[in-house]
Amino acid sequence: MVHLTPIIILVRPQLGENIGHVARAMANCGLRKLRLVAPRDGWPNPAAQAPAAGADWILEEAEVFATAASAVADLHDVYATTARPRGMLKEVATPRHAARAIRAKEQMGRQVGVLFGAEATGLTNEEIVLAETLITIPTAANFSSLNIAQAVLLIAYEWLAAADATPNAALQLGDAVPATQREINDLMGHLATELTLSGFLRPPEKIPHMMRNIRNIFLRMNLTDQDVRTLRGMIKSLALYGRSAGKPRV
Repeated sequence: MVHLTPIIILVRPQLGENIGHVARAMANCGLRKLRLVAPRDGWPNPAAQAPAAGADWILEEAEVFATAASAVADLHDVYATTARPRGMLKEVATPRHAARAIRAKEQMGRQVGVLFGAEATGLTNEEIVLAETLITIPTAANFSSLNIAQAVLLIAYEWLAAADATPNAALQLGDAVPATQREINDLMGHLATELTLSGFLRPPEKIPHMMRNIRNIFLRMNLTDQDVRTLRGMIKSLALYGRSAGKPRV
């Protein structure tokens, strides 16, 4: 079985030095895979070299993506770090709780990614929507500021420390495999099309919020690829029945 480790995803990182510090923190805890979304100063960035303190392989193998959505498309589960409430119906976990859950998911063959926002602005709501679980790091009330490398190190360390706490039980999937974010996105697109045609998604200004809520429902289910195929078949069948029965399409 392939030994899985969380993929660290930095969204719009601003300084090469910070990316280097993140690589060092990852190496300290045995993490290997780094993804960068639209790094401000481009990539590769020589400024990352010295702060990485020898974790060159992480910098050399780092992958660059244009958007957070594309960076998580092939993953099965996504966590997002945030320092403030977002008003979304999502599980919120501490690094320790999240690390244990990530270990359990990896035992089931699920590839997990963790999103970290830009140093100054964090993640947008649209990027937060990509995750099924939010991670918040407890800090002193009078000084809560963490730099990005500190945040990565705290979560990576908890993942490393959780190795002995991982439960041995695992969900038996049979021939199915966990659904990727791309497959879930395609399901959401299919569902949005049919719900729009049926008149369920209205008024127009509420559609983004409604679809976020629907997406969150499915993200909590840990869907397999077979689940997605079954759901899409059900949606198609219901849509065809509605058309054949002459139901109004709003």
